Amino acid sequence: MMAPVLWQAAEAAAATQGQSQGDWRASGVSIDSRTVEAGDLFVAIQGPNFDGHNFVADALARGAAAVMISDRPNNLDPDAPVLLVGDTLAGLHALGRAARDRSVARIAAVTGSVGKTGTKEALYLALARSASAHASQGNLNNHWGAPLSLARMPRSCSYGVYELGMNHAGEIAPLSRLVRPQVAIITNVESVHLEFFASISGIADAKAEIFTGLEPGGAAILNRDNAHFGHLEAAARAAGVGRVISFGTHEDAQARLIGLAEHPACTCISAEIDGQAVTYKVGAPGRHWAINSLAVLAAVRALGADLGLAALAMAEVAAPKGRGQRHRVLFGDDALLIIDESYNASPVAMRAAIETLGRVEVAPSGRRIAVLGDMLELGATAPDLHAALAPALVAAGVDQVFACGPHMALLFDALPRFMRGDYAATSAQLLAKVVAAVRPGDAVLVKGSLGLAMSPIVQALQDQGTPDASINSSAAKG
Repeated sequence: MMAPVLWQAAEAAAATQGQSQGDWRASGVSIDSRTVEAGDLFVAIQGPNFDGHNFVADALARGAAAVMISDRPNNLDPDAPVLLVGDTLAGLHALGRAARDRSVARIAAVTGSVGKTGTKEALYLALARSASAHASQGNLNNHWGAPLSLARMPRSCSYGVYELGMNHAGEIAPLSRLVRPQVAIITNVESVHLEFFASISGIADAKAEIFTGLEPGGAAILNRDNAHFGHLEAAARAAGVGRVISFGTHEDAQARLIGLAEHPACTCISAEIDGQAVTYKVGAPGRHWAINSLAVLAAVRALGADLGLAALAMAEVAAPKGRGQRHRVLFGDDALLIIDESYNASPVAMRAAIETLGRVEVAPSGRRIAVLGDMLELGATAPDLHAALAPALVAAGVDQVFACGPHMALLFDALPRFMRGDYAATSAQLLAKVVAAVRPGDAVLVKGSLGLAMSPIVQALQDQGTPDASINSSAAKG
């Protein structure tokens, strides 16, 4: 069965004010020649360290329907299907804008210091229960990812969900104006990217830029438990937002958590969503998943989708790779539980992960082990924010801490001596120490910023045994 046509030559040329060669039709859009699929329009983006024009021939060899270029490479066939534009990044933005203009879909945009990718994925699952839905893949949330995700939006889908990210002020506003959501979610505002901001208040202002593109009459969905709720609510009102909907445990939240029961592989929740009682299960364990699920259901309600079907869909939620995904491997005469939080780290996310580790059940002979790498982009506050994690680790009942990175050395020194597993300057040097230390029955959390390269430690731990399909099959759904 042939994929539906997403872009025709003449339509794409009109959208980008470019010149098209050939009567081509594209069923997808790609900016990575390594993952081009047959029928894709390949956009030759020029970045600081690469130029997609060098891979145009490769993309066509993989079956690209056409290529968007600003310069014609020497090795390009004269008759190749081409869309010639003045600037390929501007052309990609123009495609995304045209896709949004032609769409009748109801659109949600998600941002926040932590939890935005998981919330975006959960909202996609919830909306897809009611009608056809489209969402940005992975964390395609920047000035390349957002327009690419829009350009990929099917003509006929009913709902769209887009993640918007930033690490500097002024980055979210143009993305929001491009996406033009009817619903904007801010999961929270925390001490993330402090290296680029004078204060957390500045981060709140940057997140509030999402309101600039909100459609008239749209809704802002905000975390009522977050310390910056009042700041964000005032910003939403000042931007003319039609309705502010809050979520959390606060008694005034419109999407309010009533009860919570955490289990090893899921979380059971009772809540009230805009006056309607709802009981449901989230397929990822952890209190932070429960809180963000309230934002998801509030957005479903605001977008006019079926709340009951959406609540059922929450059982399918699974932590994405590197963001809480769990692996259980049969190891010796017991098993090893690995909590993969290797994708990124911030103080609030680190505390949530430590709290989750503290709630994990371990065998009588098992231990709770935290393997932690530096949290990056915290600026001058980094030393204090790392050392301040020590009480959380003690409170969670963590038995051993293994650490790497210059800032985690400060945490390691702040720990009671009996909790100090080992320290190394880099994750590569720490890996063998962790592998040698783990025992059957242990639960191991691995977390650190992406620049610390913690994922090889996760893989090395997985290689210590054979997968236990009873937990890993459900985790793989993420």
